[in-house]
Amino acid sequence: MIGILKPATSTTQVDDENVDHTYNRLRWQVFIGIFIGYAGYYLVRKNFTLAMPYLIEEGYSKTDLGFALSGVSIAYGLSKFFMGSVSDRSNARVFMSLGLLVSASILIFMGMVPFATSSVSVMFVLLMINGWFQGMGWPPSGRVMVHWFAPGERGTKMAVWNVAHNVGGGLVGPLAILGVSLFADWHATLYFHGFFALGIAVFIFLTVRDTPLSQGLPAIEKYKNDYPKSFDYNESHETEFSAREIFFDHVLNNRLLWAIAIANAFVYLVRYGVLDWAPTYLNEVKHFSFDDSSWAYALYEWAGIPGTLICGWLSDRVFQGRRAPATIIYMLLTMVCVLIYWFNPPGNPGVDIAMLIAIGFFIYGPVMLIGVQALDLAPKKAAGTAAGFTGLFGYVGGAVTASLVIGAVVDSAGWDAGFAMIVGACIMSILLISLTWKAEKRSHDKAG
Repeated sequence: MIGILKPATSTTQVDDENVDHTYNRLRWQVFIGIFIGYAGYYLVRKNFTLAMPYLIEEGYSKTDLGFALSGVSIAYGLSKFFMGSVSDRSNARVFMSLGLLVSASILIFMGMVPFATSSVSVMFVLLMINGWFQGMGWPPSGRVMVHWFAPGERGTKMAVWNVAHNVGGGLVGPLAILGVSLFADWHATLYFHGFFALGIAVFIFLTVRDTPLSQGLPAIEKYKNDYPKSFDYNESHETEFSAREIFFDHVLNNRLLWAIAIANAFVYLVRYGVLDWAPTYLNEVKHFSFDDSSWAYALYEWAGIPGTLICGWLSDRVFQGRRAPATIIYMLLTMVCVLIYWFNPPGNPGVDIAMLIAIGFFIYGPVMLIGVQALDLAPKKAAGTAAGFTGLFGYVGGAVTASLVIGAVVDSAGWDAGFAMIVGACIMSILLISLTWKAEKRSHDKAG
């Protein structure tokens, strides 16, 4: 297993006259591979939320299902961190395709075997296993991005790649509608997506390549003459680091990384506090049908595509590579939209859908930029671990709270209490990101 996952190597160098052609071709190829690949991961990450209204009809409470759903976030957050370290020392092509293969198989099992949804504990365990293998998606994608794209283009390229999860997440609703229509079975919200994801796992293996050096090409920094500004780059960063060097030299002693990681917990609480409970909230409070709430779910995700692209452009072009200003602006606007969504009375579905679209538009920019900040703050051989560190806080802190705590709070105190938590999370994320403002500006001014 270790031999299969180890980083790819090459003993054959590409001729100088072919470097440009090979680099351009492979950069497009690997980008498409991780884009479609990461979209595939989202097909089988949160589709369980669309099954929740049916499970409530079968007698499960929101607290029960929030607990079951938290299994994904707990395991994913831990996996994104620890498997991030493994991915930094693994072949991204094999690592990413293997994770999606297993994750898809679990959702197929959950949809086709009655035992899989027979109790809360069984669902929790299966969703936790799924969450662990879901953690094999982002870190190898981050590894690919930092090896194939230079620092000066990374904000924009990461913004484009990051909308992959909006594409995948946005397809969850339409695929659920199609699956239930074709099979007349609500379990299709689980297994139908899994079969699509299996095909995408094969696509990842066929298209993704590990690093330029493994293909006989020079390092991207040398090829583009573009070196990191946030730390002192040198040739040693092209060699693989040990686990100790990654954790203790480049991640755990980085105070800025700690600040954005904690902020990420609150950003994810907002993201999943709205998304995970949208089908249930719209059904119970706003009286949406299954099809209507599924489309609203999809529009939330798809709205993140232009929002993320604009946020990345603002970060790179308007704020010259600084991430904090754009993140704070987007979180302020997210909070305004959450308040309107919350206080809009039933009977105005157009306002509800418009606000879900607006929240999706704004929330995914900060989600993306915190990931970019993590990559900016560490050498590329530690990129997966740095991103995984922020993801650990995002999922174990924020997403688990969104699934488990909000479900319990709504059961005991109503939807108003749940939305008060979401608004409070918006405020906390803004305060924490503001702590990085001056330090980020100093680093930028020094580099300039």
